[in-house]
Amino acid sequence: MSHSPVYFGPFQLDLADRRLSRGGDTVDLNARYMDALILLVAAEGKLVAKERFMDEVWRGVPVTDEALTQAIRTLRRALGDSAATPRFIETVPKHGYRFIAPVGALVSTDRIQLSDPAEMTGGREEALHSAFIRQTLAGCTGALVAGALVGLLYGFIGSAQPTGGGGSAASILLVLVLVSMFSAGVAGFGIAAGIAAAATFIRPATIYWTVTGGALGGLAMGAFANLLGNDLFRLLFGKAPGVFAGALEGLILGGTIGLAVLYAGKGAASRLAVAALLGLFAGMLITLVDGRMMAGSLQELVSAFPTSRYRLDGIGSAFGEDGLGPIGRAVTAGFEGAVFSVGIVWAMRRAAARTNSGYRSRDQSRSAPNV
Repeated sequence: MSHSPVYFGPFQLDLADRRLSRGGDTVDLNARYMDALILLVAAEGKLVAKERFMDEVWRGVPVTDEALTQAIRTLRRALGDSAATPRFIETVPKHGYRFIAPVGALVSTDRIQLSDPAEMTGGREEALHSAFIRQTLAGCTGALVAGALVGLLYGFIGSAQPTGGGGSAASILLVLVLVSMFSAGVAGFGIAAGIAAAATFIRPATIYWTVTGGALGGLAMGAFANLLGNDLFRLLFGKAPGVFAGALEGLILGGTIGLAVLYAGKGAASRLAVAALLGLFAGMLITLVDGRMMAGSLQELVSAFPTSRYRLDGIGSAFGEDGLGPIGRAVTAGFEGAVFSVGIVWAMRRAAARTNSGYRSRDQSRSAPNV
C-alpha cells in the first residue's frame, strides 16, 4: 500500500508520518494501536484475522485476546464508532475484524487518486440518515413480530375460556393480535429510534448514549400511548381503566434493550440469549415496581369492564392464583420482555449486518484502479 495519506469519513490517515487527524487536529493513538489501524485500513475491506494482529501488531509477544479487544475498543472510541452499528470497524465473531468504511484513495503501485472531500462529506451524511431509518424501521418490524407472537398466545388463552361460540373465540384472537402488535409496534418504534439516533449521530457512541437513547425513546412512546389510550377509553366508555403500560415501562424496557443491542454481538445464539435474559430482567423489574406489561394491562381492562368475555384466569390458575396474581404477572412480564427484546435486537442487528454488507460491496466497486 502506498504511504500517501488516505481518507475515510472525516479522518485522514498519513501512513508515512503515522498520524491520524480529523479536521487538521491530531487524534492521539499509541504506536501499537496505530499499527492495528494501519493494518485494518491496508487490508482494504478484507478480514484481518486475530492471528494476523498478533503476528504483525504484537509481533509474537504473548498477549490474550483481551489486549486485541481493548485495542479495537480504543480505535472505535477514537473514530467515534459503535460496535452495535459499526461504520468503520466491523467485528467478525470468532475470527477477527474488518475495516468497512469507504477509503478515499484508490491505490495502485504508482499512483493515488483522492476522492473529493465535499463529496465524501455529503455521502457520509446521506449514509448516516439512511442507516438511522433502516435501523429504526428494522427495530419496529422486530417489535411487531414480537407483538404478534404475544398476541397469538394470549388470544389462544382467552379463546380457550367459555365465551359463547366459535365466532367470539375468533374475534378475541384477532383483536388480541392487533392490539398487541399496535402496542409493541409503537413502543418498538420509539425504542429503536432512540437507539439508532444515539448510535448513528452522537460521537463518540458510548454505552451511556445507547442506553439513554433507548430509554428516552421508550419513555416518550410509552407516555404517548398511555395518554392516548386513557383519553380514548374516556371518550368511548366514559371512564379509563386502571394502571396499564406507559412511560415507566417504556423507560425500563428501552434502556435494557439499548444495552442488549450494544452487547449482544458475539454470534447469533448468544446474541439472542443475551437479549432474552436482559428482556426477562426488564419484565421482572417492571413487575417489582408495580408496572404493567401486556398481560397486566389486559387484566386491568378486564377488571374495569366486568362484563368482558376475555379472561386470563388460565394463567393465574397454573400458579394457584385466582385470576392473574403477582406470580402470573411476573411470569408473563418476564416472558413478554424477553420476546420483545429478542425481536428488536434480532431485527436491528440483522439490519446492521446488511448495511455493512452494502458498504463492502460499495468499497469493492470503488477500489477498481483508474487507468
